Amino acid sequence: MSPRLVRALALPLLLGACAGNGDFGRLKPELVSDDVHGWIARDAARAAGVPVSHFPLTEPEKLLRDLAYPLIEPPFDRARWYAIINEYGVSHYFGWPKFAIEGYSERLLHGHYRSATARYNRLNTDIRNDVARIPDFFATARTVLDLDNKRTQSIAYVSAPTPKLLGNAAARNAENELVVGWVELALVQRSDAYCFALQRLVVATPSPMAIEVERSLTLLNTRIAENRPIVAAQFGPPPAGCGQQVAAIPPPVAIVSK
Repeated sequence: MSPRLVRALALPLLLGACAGNGDFGRLKPELVSDDVHGWIARDAARAAGVPVSHFPLTEPEKLLRDLAYPLIEPPFDRARWYAIINEYGVSHYFGWPKFAIEGYSERLLHGHYRSATARYNRLNTDIRNDVARIPDFFATARTVLDLDNKRTQSIAYVSAPTPKLLGNAAARNAENELVVGWVELALVQRSDAYCFALQRLVVATPSPMAIEVERSLTLLNTRIAENRPIVAAQFGPPPAGCGQQVAAIPPPVAIVSK
C-alpha cells in the first residue's frame, strides 16, 4: 500500500470525516499538502498513454491542478465523508471520477429534500459554483499554456539537450494540455447533466424557479463557450443549449369538469 493511500485513508479517521471541506468546497488548509492534486495530470497522462514528466511543478502548474479539481469532482461528492480521499486522488484508482449525466439527476430527484424548492436551489447552486470557478481556472490555464509555448521555444537555445530533458519537457507540456482538456470535457458533461436534471425537475415538480435555473445554465454555457483554449474532439464539443428544450415543456393544463 502506497504512503499516499495510507495518508489519505487515515485523514478522515484522524481529523473528522465530516469536517474535511471548508468554504466553497475547498479542502481545509490544514489538510492540504503541497502536491495534493498532482495526481490529476499524472493520471490524465497515463490514461492518454503519455509519459509522465519528472520535472518539478511550477507554481502556476500547481495552481492549475488545484483549480481543476473542483471542476472535475462530481458536485454531490463535495463535503462527503470521502471528500478528503477524493482530494488525494485515491478513489481514482477505483474508476473515479466518471461524471454520470443521469446519475446527477437521480441523486437530485431521489435524495431527501425538505421541499421541491430545495432541489431547484441545489441545482442552481451547483451551476453557479461552476460559473464562479471558470474564470480563475482558465486565466491560470492560459498562463500555463503560454509558459509551455515559451518552454518549447527555449529548447532551441539549450546547448546539447539530452533525450531525457526533451522527453520531460514534452511530457510536461502534454500533461498541462490534458488537465485543461479534462476540465473542458468535464464542463460540457456537467452542463448536459444539469440540463438533463432540470428537464426532469420541471416535469416532476413544476416551479417558477425553473426560469432562474435556466438562466444560470445559459450563463454557464456562455462561459464554457468563451473558455476553450484547446479545441480537440477528445475534449468534447461545445455545450448544447438547454433553454429552448426546457421552455418547450408545456405547462400543465387544468381540467375542469362540467
